[in-house]
Amino acid sequence: MENFGIGSWLQRRRPKSGNKAALIAGGREVSYEQLAERSARLANAFRDRGVGRGDRVAYLGENDPSFLETLFACGLAGAVFVPLNTRLAPPEIQYQLRDCGAVLLVHADSLSDLAVRGGAGTAVRRRIVVDDLRAGGNHDAGANARGGGASPAAAESPAAEGYEDAVASGADVAPDEPVGLDDGAMILYTSGTTGHPKGALLTHGNITWNCINVIVDFDFASTDVALMISPMFHVASLNMGVLPTLLKGGTVVLEPKFDASRTLQLIEQHSVTTISGVPTTYQLLCEHPDWATADISSLNKLTCGGSAVPTRVLEAYEARGLRFSNGYGMTETAPGATTLPASRSRDKAGSSGLPHFFTDVRIADPLGDPSPVGTVGEIQVKGPNVIHGYWGRPDESAASYADGGWFRSGDMGYKDPDGFVFVSDRLKDMIISGGENIYPAEVEQAIIELEAVGSVAVIGVPDEKWGEVPRAVLVLREGAQLSEDQLRAYLDGKLARYKIPKSVVFINEMPRTASGKIRKAELRQKSGQP
Repeated sequence: MENFGIGSWLQRRRPKSGNKAALIAGGREVSYEQLAERSARLANAFRDRGVGRGDRVAYLGENDPSFLETLFACGLAGAVFVPLNTRLAPPEIQYQLRDCGAVLLVHADSLSDLAVRGGAGTAVRRRIVVDDLRAGGNHDAGANARGGGASPAAAESPAAEGYEDAVASGADVAPDEPVGLDDGAMILYTSGTTGHPKGALLTHGNITWNCINVIVDFDFASTDVALMISPMFHVASLNMGVLPTLLKGGTVVLEPKFDASRTLQLIEQHSVTTISGVPTTYQLLCEHPDWATADISSLNKLTCGGSAVPTRVLEAYEARGLRFSNGYGMTETAPGATTLPASRSRDKAGSSGLPHFFTDVRIADPLGDPSPVGTVGEIQVKGPNVIHGYWGRPDESAASYADGGWFRSGDMGYKDPDGFVFVSDRLKDMIISGGENIYPAEVEQAIIELEAVGSVAVIGVPDEKWGEVPRAVLVLREGAQLSEDQLRAYLDGKLARYKIPKSVVFINEMPRTASGKIRKAELRQKSGQP
């Protein structure tokens, strides 16, 4: 084959694992043979509809086989895949479609209104509509593709056709478009917690090397069954879970939404070996009434990102014989940068671990020189999994790299004497109070250990005397009570006095991105007034 990108993976896997289940979704299995054939047909359908090499094809939908078929079809056709966050508003979808210049949009039928409104005034010239019944939905399949009242703007929207019709129309022989590891594979938009999101252009090589890192450091095997309970439009779910599993010939169980009860059932039903999530996900699982009786004996890999796992959650899983592999990364590193081996989850608690096998991480001072051990500086990453730049933003791309090709993460951290990385906080989130640097993550980690606290974010608020001071924004667990005085008394002696929040705000729900990260910019707007 002339294609050495991810689009060729299924065709290369086909003779090795043809009849094995590649995907389980909505109660049905899709074999490697079926997934490879459908992706090939879809690739040819794209080409028949004018999608050329380098063109962008966007996807708007929840976890569904069509997401992966579209991804691999793009890889076969030499096109660039652009997954869109289903939780965005129409103007945000419109911005991303305009920014990447997508010419075709594949989307779920239930999201037709969002697709039509978001696609208005963009380069999208054709829509392909996925029947939601494929994912177990109960929508009128294809109604919006037929013009069945999606929105008043539907009459002005690009021509639409059914997904299954498009797949069936394509030839079943995979096109052999020459694709190299340096060619663009997908554009993933940063979470956009501040300002407009940027499109990180991941090459086929970035994704391939990230998957190799995952397979090496997490011991992925062809016998693994990975349950995806977070959306694939988030880079961690797709590139740290789904793609490494398929590269090795394992099985992926797709769930469109996270539900703790159903997750526990699926683990038992499909003998799931690996799941990934954020600390909140794992907390909801171990606090569910079925946790104590659920059969989770098949699990052997738990990966977690976003923040450190609270001690009480660690203990709940350790009681069931399980430990976490925590990690650190970002969209721009495809996304893995470091990982903490499960065997070190206790003696290196709070650490994000060691650099992935084929990735280097350093801590740099403001002058760009390496920081001494134990000294906080900017975390910088280098390796074949790191992007070359942002889509259409040459100036910002150039500014993102230090001398020697080191990607500037914008995160602050340090290394201990053993080389383990500890993330202090985002550079932009750091609070400077009376000349002292306060890293919110450190304060948040102390607060989350309180039984009453469900989630916490610490932000800086203006202060006439100190410039700014920390404020804690809390969501309490159901039925729990906690006062500001009680919180401050708890922290007294655990943190330096200047780090203890000067005020506390209690809210009902924490604003989060699709990946589970807290939207601190939104908190500052709503809860950041003096």
